[in-house]
Amino acid sequence: MSIMVWKLLLLLLLWAVPMFQNRKTRKLLAYKGIGEPCEHNSECQSDCCVTNSLNPQKFCTPQTVFLQCVPWRKPNGHFCEEHSECHSKCCIRTGDSPNKFCSAKSIFLQCVSWRKQEGDKCRSHSECWSLCCLPLSENSSPHCTKRTGILALCLPV
Repeated sequence: MSIMVWKLLLLLLLWAVPMFQNRKTRKLLAYKGIGEPCEHNSECQSDCCVTNSLNPQKFCTPQTVFLQCVPWRKPNGHFCEEHSECHSKCCIRTGDSPNKFCSAKSIFLQCVSWRKQEGDKCRSHSECWSLCCLPLSENSSPHCTKRTGILALCLPV
């Protein structure tokens, strides 16, 4: 068969298939373009429906070079609750406040949370840079203290 006959058969097939489908199926075939609102990946030409801002509304977006759908993530400085919410994948405390914020990772690609300095009041070892939270005396509340001894242990003085 010639190329022209193949093209005519293909056009006939493209015209006939939607005629034999129900309305619900036909709706799914009407793919949405990049930037259009969507609810499911299957609605989009790119097969990618994700959030693209703080707004929870999803939009059709292009896939990555590796054919993945990557949702928008919060930049550094935004309030967060989980690492996955952040572009840096690092959601930590950045000060005295118990709130967490998206933050850059260290040069060793670690997500290091803010900790209290020596002398600050604390409730657990993990709150202190020294990882040592001890009472200064029998009657005082715990404070961040230096580690002591040759092995740098967290021991009361």
